[in-house]
Amino acid sequence: MAKTSIGGLSYKDVLASIKRREFVPVYLLMGEESFYIDVISDALADNVLAEEEKDFNQMLIYCTKETDVRNIINTAKRYPMMSEYQLVIVKEAQNLLKLDELTEYVQNPLNSTILVLCHKNGNVDRRKKLVAAVQRVGVVYESQKMKDSQLPGFITDYLSERNVKIDNSACMIMAEYIGSDLNRMVSELNKLIIAMPKDTDTITPELVERNIGISKEFNNWELKNAIVAKDVYKANQIVAYFNSNPKANPPFVTIPILFNLFASVMQAYYAPERSKQGIADYLGIQSWQVNELMTAMHNYSAMKTMQIIGKLRETDTKLKGVEKGNSSDADIMRELIYFILH
Repeated sequence: MAKTSIGGLSYKDVLASIKRREFVPVYLLMGEESFYIDVISDALADNVLAEEEKDFNQMLIYCTKETDVRNIINTAKRYPMMSEYQLVIVKEAQNLLKLDELTEYVQNPLNSTILVLCHKNGNVDRRKKLVAAVQRVGVVYESQKMKDSQLPGFITDYLSERNVKIDNSACMIMAEYIGSDLNRMVSELNKLIIAMPKDTDTITPELVERNIGISKEFNNWELKNAIVAKDVYKANQIVAYFNSNPKANPPFVTIPILFNLFASVMQAYYAPERSKQGIADYLGIQSWQVNELMTAMHNYSAMKTMQIIGKLRETDTKLKGVEKGNSSDADIMRELIYFILH
């Protein structure tokens, strides 16, 4: 039976069906987030064929603008050799100039071929015949970019699957320092897992500091904490440290973190119920993440929050050179922090 993520199929649903060996003739994996596309295609590569079957029956095609769609179709039409299936994985399908020509094959695919189309950096236009054809016989999965608010959940889930815990502070440091590049995030988390002492099962801020190169005391996570708590001395101390090490602590990393903070605070003001659980449910975040929002709401009124968001937009524009005048980046950041805290 054909399935589609457009109707709500998650990557975990797709992985579960693969592990149950419930394969379909065609998988169209598309979207902005390459991580999940790679996870699903790797799962198919690991589960469809036994190792001794792969030499003759597993084909990996990397597409360029010169790749002929007809060659992909001809490959898909071959029959497997001494195996139930042939697996054809088409990487970088977004480079194909005539991608929709694959519709010819998808409308009448071989049940012995599993064709996997990996289309990164965007979606195939749903008005194309190809998408409708795949929906009828296979799986269409849309891999969406993860929101910053979802990163802590991703981190804890990824580590939990590997029987590893993470301290809340360490989790937020990783989320804000690494950001939504999930491939890089997983690489850094794996590095931390390897570096963990044998007598512990929890990743701590100290472990992050030693192995990821993030200062435990002077980082954007601590700056955000100081601003939330309206700790003027600590916030200015961190900004001074940032200004003395601009290459390691560039403003273009700090500004989005502070913007996301105050955007979340503004959203929290609109929550129908301003209890801890009410805000968590309204924003779709874990309850422990609400603590800083409630502290920020205590220290910053809705009007001040709105003014800060405007100031952050103005600061971002200045840092990009618009009406910057003779001010240095350090001057602009000091002015921003003063505005926020006073």
